Amino acid sequence: MTHFHYYTKQEILDQTRLRKYETKVGERVHVVNASATTTDPHIILEVSAKYVCFGIPESIGVLGNYGTKGAENTWFHFVKSFLNLQSTDHCNGDEIILAGYFDFSSIAHTIDQNSYSSQEKVDACRHAVANIIDEEVETFVKIIVASGKIPIVIGGGHNNAYPIIKGAAKSLFKSDKIKKQCVNSFNLDAYADYRIMEGRHSGNAFRYAMEEGYLHRYAIVGLQENENPQSMMDDVYSNVNIHYHTYEEIFVEERLNFVQSIAQSFSFLDEDHIALELDLDVISNIPSNGQNPSGISVNQARQFIMFSGHYPNICSLHICEGVTDHLRADSNQLARLISFLVTDFVKSRG
Repeated sequence: MTHFHYYTKQEILDQTRLRKYETKVGERVHVVNASATTTDPHIILEVSAKYVCFGIPESIGVLGNYGTKGAENTWFHFVKSFLNLQSTDHCNGDEIILAGYFDFSSIAHTIDQNSYSSQEKVDACRHAVANIIDEEVETFVKIIVASGKIPIVIGGGHNNAYPIIKGAAKSLFKSDKIKKQCVNSFNLDAYADYRIMEGRHSGNAFRYAMEEGYLHRYAIVGLQENENPQSMMDDVYSNVNIHYHTYEEIFVEERLNFVQSIAQSFSFLDEDHIALELDLDVISNIPSNGQNPSGISVNQARQFIMFSGHYPNICSLHICEGVTDHLRADSNQLARLISFLVTDFVKSRG
C-alpha cells in the first residue's frame, strides 16, 4: 500500500476545533500505529474500536467512466466535519479508528500530463484503477476484515465497491467465516453500476465482482428508469441473483413504500454477509457525480443506513460519489451529511 497516508493523532487534533467544557469526536477517535508493518493485521488489532474509517479521494474511476472530477476532494471536507461533531453518549468517537486515506494524486497528475486525447485519458484511468487502485484498496480491506472490524469507506468513485467486496470476501473466507469466497451487496443508488467489462471504472464495479465470483447476490433500491441503459437493465433483469426496486416504482407509482423495498431486499439477500453501499447521487439535489433533481430525501438515506445497520452480517459500509468542487456551502453541507450517515451507522449497531 504505497499510496496510503496514515493519520497521526496530532493531524487529527489540528483539524479539531477544541472548546472548553465540550468534547469533540476528534478528541476520541483512534489512529493506527503506522510504524508497524502496514500489511500486518495487528496494526488494526492493537485498538479495540469496532470500525476503521478511511478515505479513497479519487476521481480516476469516474473519469474512466466518462465522468468529471470532484470526488477527489470529498474525503477532506468530510474529515473536518466529522472530527468536529460533538462526542456524546449516542456516538462518542471511541468506537472508530480514523486510519487515513489513499493518495492517488500523483497517478492522476501523470495521466493528465501524458494523455493526448480524451479516449487515451479514459483508457489510462481504467488501467490505473485495475492495476493500482483496486489492488491497494483490496489489501487494506482484507487487513481490516481479518482483524474482525468493519471498514467504513468514504469515496471517491463507485469503482471502489469492487475491491471492497473482493477484499471482504477473501478475508472472510480465509478466516472460515464463510464457506464460499463471496458476499452479497445492498446498494442504495440511482444507477446499477453493472455496465459491461470494458475496463475497470465507476460504472461496472458490481459486474466485475459478480463475474469473478466475489459477489453472490446483489440488491439495488432507487434505480432511475431514465438513467440506466436498456442493455444493462436487460442483464440485471435476467440475472436471478440480482433484485431491484426503481425510484419510480416506489415514489411515483407507489407500488410499495421505501421501507418495504428495503425489507424485501434484505429478505432476498438472506443471512449472508452484506457489503453495504450508498451512492450519494440517489439523494435529491446533493452535490454528486450524477446530481439528481428527483431522488430520495436526506432523511430516507439516513433511515436506510440506520435500518441496515441493525443487520448483524454487515461486513462493510461504502459511501461514494460525493463531489465538492461546487460552492463552499454545498461542500460543507455534503460533508455534514456524510458525517451524519457514518454516525447513524455506528449508532445503529449499538
